[in-house]
Amino acid sequence: MPPSPSTRSQAAAPPRRDRGDACPGALRLHQAADGHLARIRLPAGDLTVRQATALADAAELLGDGHLSLTSRGNAELRGLAEDCGGHLAALLRDAGLLPSERHERIRNILASPLAGLDRHTPSDVRRWARELDALLCASESATALSGRFLFVLDDGRGDVAALGGDVSLLAESAGDGAGPAGSALLRVGDDPAALRIAGPDVPRAALTAAEAFLTAAAASGSGAWRVRELPDGHRLTARDVAGTLHSAGIEAAYVAEAPISATRTSPPYAPPYAPLYGDSATAPYADSAAPGIVEGPDGYRALSVLAPLGRLTVAQWRLLTAIATDDGSGALRLTPWRGVVLPGLPSATASDRLAELTAAGLITDPASPWHRLGACTGRPGCAKSRTDVRADATAAVATGTTVPAEAPTGSPPLGAPVPPLGLPVTPTGVPVYWSGCERRCGHPHGTWVDVLATAEGYRVALMAPDTTPTAAPASARTAAPPAP
Repeated sequence: MPPSPSTRSQAAAPPRRDRGDACPGALRLHQAADGHLARIRLPAGDLTVRQATALADAAELLGDGHLSLTSRGNAELRGLAEDCGGHLAALLRDAGLLPSERHERIRNILASPLAGLDRHTPSDVRRWARELDALLCASESATALSGRFLFVLDDGRGDVAALGGDVSLLAESAGDGAGPAGSALLRVGDDPAALRIAGPDVPRAALTAAEAFLTAAAASGSGAWRVRELPDGHRLTARDVAGTLHSAGIEAAYVAEAPISATRTSPPYAPPYAPLYGDSATAPYADSAAPGIVEGPDGYRALSVLAPLGRLTVAQWRLLTAIATDDGSGALRLTPWRGVVLPGLPSATASDRLAELTAAGLITDPASPWHRLGACTGRPGCAKSRTDVRADATAAVATGTTVPAEAPTGSPPLGAPVPPLGLPVTPTGVPVYWSGCERRCGHPHGTWVDVLATAEGYRVALMAPDTTPTAAPASARTAAPPAP
């Protein structure tokens, strides 16, 4: 599979693409070492219980009995037979998961998963996501977007704004002191400038910005799949998009420098990052990456759980669906942290239901060692992986750490090497990600601890935006089993 998209280092030259992207979809299956793989796009991570049931049926009838959650809030089915495409498409189509087969791979829309569920955030971004998806599926020009192009809709807390969108919109509220309530700041790629857009125009502005990218990519002749890949002389900026929006009849006010919540390169809740609103104990926004119970308005609660290493059994998935049906709002939200949010539970049942999910093996406590721990597919599912990184990560957790034995540790400045000071690895709260090869598929954005399998063993380094990861010294490497 292609490596995960990430923010390109400012020093790196943009790639030149001579073909379309190979990202799998629901209809374009990818051949993996453990069978075929399907990736089902779920704009904003939204699922009805009927749709969630269809995915469970597909995993059980056609796949390996598991569902994988991706870093874009989508779902993957693995272990599929080569000839199951027609059956899978019929299941998805009947559940309303294929509104446009020509557009199914480009429906990449991330939205803040707790929008409207905690006490301080509007739900506008969820509506914007639905409207944008409808516009995408009705657009002929949008079919030229790659399967990697990403729209991000952030409710103001700065959680998904940090996840490398090509077109990102950050909702503004009356308390922001800048824009009117209901407006949004639009950014393209890494341009620090933004455009203030009126709320009703947000979905159309997002699509228009994507069309401006397609025009720039065609003019560059680079075959760019993403905004950051446009070469010098064809870079897309907020000022460029402002002219395109004006031509489309959409008003856009230029903002020379967007606020920190719109320009972060890492989510704001993990140290050493300062919370968006000062002391994290008094911040108005809940941490959307953390598992647990989310207190909402009118006495309702949401349950937020994480899948260990991003994988759920069909039984775990069906339990989530049953809770959403019996006690929740009849909906599920997948998160870019490979989790699931169940909205709309009464406060009287939330704790008991969370205990059921804990007993079923889901991550429900922020103190769990599985929280912020991830891994690529590894062996045996991926032939390019040097080892079974998931088994190795699980073994590490069993010994009380999240990195290999003898791994380095420390709390260095961002971008500095992690010194070999013993276990466990720090800084606290930074994600740890195990990769079977240099592609690092599915790795986190921003700053993270990189556990990489090499021919000599595992290397551990601190990865920070716009820096080259520094490997641990050879003395701190630990043996990884050779690839079979």
